Amino acid sequence: MPDADRTIEIEGLRMRYGAEDVLHEVNLTAHRGEVLALLGPNGAGKTTTIEILEGFRLRSAGRVTVLGIDPAHGGDAWRARIGVVLQSWRDHAKWRVRELLTQLGSYYADYSTHAIQRPWDTDDLIAAVGLTEQANTRIARLSGGQRRRLDVAVGLVGRPEVLFLDEPTTGFDPHARHEFHDLIRRLARDRATTVLLTTHDLQEAERLADRIAVLDHGRIIAEGTTHELTTRIAGHDEVRWRYDGRAFTETTTDSTAFAFDLFTRYGREITHLEIHRATLEDAYLDLVRRTEETTLEVAS
Repeated sequence: MPDADRTIEIEGLRMRYGAEDVLHEVNLTAHRGEVLALLGPNGAGKTTTIEILEGFRLRSAGRVTVLGIDPAHGGDAWRARIGVVLQSWRDHAKWRVRELLTQLGSYYADYSTHAIQRPWDTDDLIAAVGLTEQANTRIARLSGGQRRRLDVAVGLVGRPEVLFLDEPTTGFDPHARHEFHDLIRRLARDRATTVLLTTHDLQEAERLADRIAVLDHGRIIAEGTTHELTTRIAGHDEVRWRYDGRAFTETTTDSTAFAFDLFTRYGREITHLEIHRATLEDAYLDLVRRTEETTLEVAS
């Protein structure tokens, strides 16, 4: 029996272009209300994976379901339940923001259910993505960051149950990025929206994702929470301090508790305390380096 909480299921996914395999036995699951970040270098297969899940590309082999449906056979009712934010798209430059979103929203009205009323109210959606002042502006006159906010609004207009975000905050200023992160957290928390995110911004992944999967050379090479990946791959935190004129260094899995214990025992005699925590970036770069080294060894 399928687990209704699993909104995305991938088993043994393979994709081949000509004689080249770009995805190799990929296995991945996402649950309702979860934000899952898919990380990896350029050419790793992230966009191909997302396009297969969205139903835009046919896979070579494997089992894939989104909301219990094979994307290769998803009809209009299924598409009304997903939202897609592409890296870029050809918009309608002469349309105004409110006009476009109202028109797009009208396509979803027939797919409302007792649980979800589609589409999202246009003005509420415009406010949610921070475009209220540009609601009557022609799309051609929007700045790059404003156009990217409109991309996000287009993906959200149907109140999706699963949202695919491919590099969503490219061109956002820090304030807009912060507001966008808040919006995604609310969607996941309050509406149980599943979010699959690809990004090269590791801080964004660290802030948003409940779980992270790293894809490289077409394979999932690591999966887990930020804490699990940094602890397992990048190693422990490093604590440095001075006591009684001497310098000390210690590695630990819990630098906060370790520092608290130091001050409990020695108080103000502890000086020059420094804590260097392992980061997602450390873990990610280490993973990619190891994979590259292994690939070069096999090739040689």
